[in-house]
Amino acid sequence: MSMRQRLTGRLIHRVWAYIRRAGAVTPLSPAGYRFRKLGDGVCIAFPVGAIFGEQWIEIGDHTLIGERVSISAGMGPGVDLGPDSLVRIGGSCSIGRGSHIVGHQSIDIGDHVFTGPYVYITDQNHVYDDPDIPVGRQWPRNNPVSIGAGSWLGTGAIVLPGTRIGRQCVVAGGAVVRGEFPDHCVIAGVPAKIVRRYSPEEGWVAPEVRLMRIAGSSGDIS
Repeated sequence: MSMRQRLTGRLIHRVWAYIRRAGAVTPLSPAGYRFRKLGDGVCIAFPVGAIFGEQWIEIGDHTLIGERVSISAGMGPGVDLGPDSLVRIGGSCSIGRGSHIVGHQSIDIGDHVFTGPYVYITDQNHVYDDPDIPVGRQWPRNNPVSIGAGSWLGTGAIVLPGTRIGRQCVVAGGAVVRGEFPDHCVIAGVPAKIVRRYSPEEGWVAPEVRLMRIAGSSGDIS
């Protein structure tokens, strides 16, 4: 590599690093003022994904939103969505690059929630009630979503409308999650189900193992 190539490479990297710093959205940047709440130390990394409905979006202190993460409230810009926020991301969270958080009614993400890249979270689903109308033209249904504090969502996980995930849960990569899940469990599969649960007495065990232990201790082996 020639000296000119090396110098050009260094210049490109320095310029790109400057662009990334300048393009990030923070509480002090002009784009940050559009949010209902952007807490201290929040950084939405550049390149920024599709973000709209900012006045119905809250992000807690010291949360990091990765590159190309899309966060939306409502169907599109310029719509009045009422007096309350629709998408709430807690403090000290980390949302992996390329993820999508799409809120229409209510999405609550607790404090200290971490996700891998390309996670999809939505509270709205298309319907197919009328077999004669294209699915994309039928009016969708909303159902609130909540993800408990301290949880981890693996790469490519999908959280569907109506899901309630408890505190300190693990969602495996690629899982498609719908339903209610208690605190301290591991959720995996398509459709997702509980594959581990925690109890102070037994630690982390599979549900079937726990049932076998309960049955054995009760003397029921039928």
